[in-house]
Parts: sequence; C-alpha cells; structure tokens
Amino acid sequence: MRNIPTSLGAALDSGVTTHCRCWRLTRKDGVELGFTDHDKDLVIGGFTFEAASGLDASAMEVESGFATGGGDVSGALSNAKIMPEDIEAGLYDGAQLRSWLVDWTAPLLDFELDVAILGEIRRADGKFIAETRNALHALDQERGRIYGAGCTAELGDARCGVPVNDPAFHCSTTIESTDSTHRLKASELANFPMGLFTRGLLRFTSGAKSGEVVAIKEHRENGELVLWQGQARPMATGDSISVTAGCDKRFVSCRDVFANALNFRGFPYIPAPEFVIAYAQPGEGTHQGRPLVR
Repeated sequence: MRNIPTSLGAALDSGVTTHCRCWRLTRKDGVELGFTDHDKDLVIGGFTFEAASGLDASAMEVESGFATGGGDVSGALSNAKIMPEDIEAGLYDGAQLRSWLVDWTAPLLDFELDVAILGEIRRADGKFIAETRNALHALDQERGRIYGAGCTAELGDARCGVPVNDPAFHCSTTIESTDSTHRLKASELANFPMGLFTRGLLRFTSGAKSGEVVAIKEHRENGELVLWQGQARPMATGDSISVTAGCDKRFVSCRDVFANALNFRGFPYIPAPEFVIAYAQPGEGTHQGRPLVR
C-alpha cells in the first residue's frame, strides 16, 4: 500500500485534473533526460522535464509476490534528444527510468510511481518502443557458479586477474580503412597473433563514435577486425580505437595464451553427462575407479 502525500491527495480528491507524469531517464554513461506528458516544461528541483517529448507509457502490470512486472514506454525518435544511432549503439540498454505523478500547479517529486530498467527496444515508423522491467527482474538472473568446462570469469575481472591493459593484450591504434559498418583494418593489429582480439572489445576514443564500446567477432590476418553488429553511426578512417583481447573460456587458452591456468574458473576435467550413464565395457579402461585426469 502506498502513502499519498497530503497535498497530492487533496488535489486528487478535488476532482479537477491538474496532474501529469514525469519521467527521468538515466543512461549508464550518466546522461540524464527528463520528459513529461504535460503541455509545458516543468522544472522541479532544478531539473527540467521537457514537454512535447512524445514520450508515452502503456498500462503497467503489477504482480503480487516476487513476480516480475513491467510495461512499455514509447516516443518519437528526435534528433535533439533520442536518436536512432544512439539506440543502435546500445546507449539506452539497461537505462534506469523513474516516473512520478505530479500536480503541475505545485510540482514536486514526492510521489514516485515506479523505478524500471529498459529492456528490449524496438523501432517502427519513426518511433521507439522500449520494454520496461521492474527491479524484481534481477531475481530471474542466474546467480552463483556453474559446474561446466568453460570459465565463468570475464577476462580481466577480479576473478580472472589477467592484466588486459598489458601491451601483450591491448592495442591503441587508428583505423586505416573500413567499410563503415562491419569491418576495419589497422596495420598495427597485424603485430599481434591472429585471433587474439576475437571476442574482445573495441572502444572508440575519437571521432563521432567516441566513447562507444562494441564486441569483436573476428580478428583476421593483416590487422582486420570484423564486428558482430553493423554500426548505426558509421566508422571512419582516422578514428582512434583501443582494442583489448578476447577469451573463448577454454582451459587451453587460459593456459597457453594468458599463462593464467591457476585462476581458471571452470571445471575442464568434469566428466561429460554421457560418461555418467555409460556402461563399463571389458577393456575400455576408463571405469576402473582411477582418476580420469592425472
């Protein structure tokens, strides 16, 4: 049960419609945008909620217990605020969206309706539609360690320990040629073993895409990189980039490429499921009560 502030409750009881919704969108890079469905801009606590933003919200689903609830928000793709290139670049993925019910005659952010995270974002007919998920969606995420052959750490994190900024696993260079969407080439990358940057990350450090981070699909010979997704904001010759190595999560790569076998966070010698249900056969040599790996 929610407690409605006295002033807002009195306005609701008056029967006169003087209410609107305000949204504050906070991207992971720290950029904050304010929107309202009122017909004039509202400045509340020094923060501006812009009118005529085109932002609208569907009815929200609220479940009892720990069930995940949510809804949709939609709006116009605007060159001034929300651009298609930014959505394609993933700048709004996982952004936080807070909403309030506000009396525009005395605007205060004293009645918060919801705090949600943006999920899937779709584009259609010049508009975007973003799925919203409440905080309980985190309970649906997998937690804890998984017993499997692959490593569960991310290259360079505290559990892995590989220094990804080491010159052996990191390269800062400049794009020499590109098809602007999927492929680029930099001769300095040819000085590294082919495949080292496969599954790695590429960060743009200058140009129109500065600050964007994208995943690398392949590191080919002659310093060519292929990206997983086409870039909505095109890459350009002369853009500065920073590239870090990738990892395929296999023990042999951890040992031979990164010399980090002691920190491997998988179980490479765990028997496969078929081993458990297999029958011992005379002479097959594996079902003798001895360790499988020495």
